[in-house]
Amino acid sequence: MVRYDLRHLHDNFYDRMMELLETGTKVDEVAIFLFEIGDFTPVQKSADLIKEAGHELLNSLKFNEVDWTIVVRRKK
Repeated sequence: MVRYDLRHLHDNFYDRMMELLETGTKVDEVAIFLFEIGDFTPVQKSADLIKEAGHELLNSLKFNEVDWTIVVRRKK
């Protein structure tokens, strides 16, 4: 299991999240991504990107007032 803090990227974390998932994790490994949200748009967009890439979203939850955590299993 690996954890990545992407809060410093604000709304521009999607490309980096997918890059880390594809290159920083092994097949069937779980990755935890922490990112900052303003509205809930990044939550749905990140879930859609993960699904489109063929990976498995295991969990998505609010970490605190401005941060969100998603847990993803790399599938390919």
